[in-house]
This record gives sequence, structure tokens and C-alpha cells, in this order.
Amino acid sequence: MSLTKNTNYLLVICLACLILTSCDTGKKKLPIFGERDWTTKTVNGEQITDTIYHTIPGFKFVNQKGDTVTEKITEGKVYVADFFFTSCPTICPVMKKQMVKVYNEFKTNPDVLLISHTIDPEHDTPQVLKQFADDLGVSAAQWQFLTGPKEKIYEIGQQSYMSTAKADSTAEGGFIHSGAFILVDKEKHVRGMYDGTTEEGTQRLIADLKVLLDEYKSK
Repeated sequence: MSLTKNTNYLLVICLACLILTSCDTGKKKLPIFGERDWTTKTVNGEQITDTIYHTIPGFKFVNQKGDTVTEKITEGKVYVADFFFTSCPTICPVMKKQMVKVYNEFKTNPDVLLISHTIDPEHDTPQVLKQFADDLGVSAAQWQFLTGPKEKIYEIGQQSYMSTAKADSTAEGGFIHSGAFILVDKEKHVRGMYDGTTEEGTQRLIADLKVLLDEYKSK
């Protein structure tokens, strides 16, 4: 199982945006990904155009402890999302090894959250996810492993996180998904996509997560 062409394209665009985008003070500023729209309003007799950015919509899933969780868990936090399945024979073990590095880097920071969505909910019950988390050494609520209706998982993955996630009987393990780690800000905007199968991609995510946290400190 490998990264799809679509995900590779997004990663290239991400890198280009990161190189070109900076704030007036010279500090690095992360781009906002996804489709956008514009609205025009009149303020004090002048027309002003505002940009409406793509945001992650509300959701309702079940975590590794069997608790129902919604988008409320992300309020006031920047977070990293990814898609995987516990029986994945190829890239998932590598991705989770890399995500543990992100977890260890930020596990004392209450403003950071990690969310891993299974794309095989029939097998990955809360009990299976709990054992998987335990095997990784994850005990804190900071890293949520989520399951739920397959159609809802695929919908939010493909339409909101811009990540490939689908069943495919011809694929090794029976599913296709990207190896992307997706960085989301407190306003639910996607701010970066990274190759979660590589050390380089993971370290770039860690660096950009710090940049994003600094954005909020300076506000």
C-alpha cells in the first residue's frame, strides 16, 4: 500500500506553500488548505470581501474507551488527524511509529490533540483500538482512536481531510488509504499535510505544529 497520486500532489503543494508563505515580520506562517469561497459585505459604506475557508465539519464517533466523542474534543486545540487500520500489513505500523514521536513531543501540551480514525470499523472495535493504543504505550486522552459508521469515516476522510480512505479487495490488507498526517488549527482549518511514513515528514509536522502554536501565542 503506498501513498496515492492525489496525496502526493497535495504534499507537493503543501511544501510549495510553506516555502512561499510568511508573515510581515518574517516569521513562518502556515497556509490554509482546501476549497474556499468569498463573501462581500458593506461596512461603513465600503464593500469588503471576506474569505470563507474550508473547515472540518462536526462529527460523532466512538473512541477506544467506548465513549462517544464529537468535534467538541477539538475545541481550543490544534490537532493532527490520520487514517489507518489495526490489521494493516504495510504502511500503518510505520505511520504509528512516527505518530508516537509526535505524541511524545507534545504529550505534556494540553493544546495539542491527536486523532486516528480506523477505516476498518467492522474489525476495529473500541476494545481492539484500546489494545492497540495500550501496545503503543498510549494512555492519555490526548490521543484518540476513533471508530464509527464506515460511510461517515470515509466521508470525513475524503471530503474534509482530503485523504484517501476506502475499501479495496485488490489492495493488500483490503483497504486503501494515504499515509498523510493532517494538521488542523483551532478554527478547524487544514494547515498542513505530511508524509507520515517518513522521518522527514514527521519532523516537518513537529516543526510546523510548533509554528502553529506560536501563531496563537502571538495573537
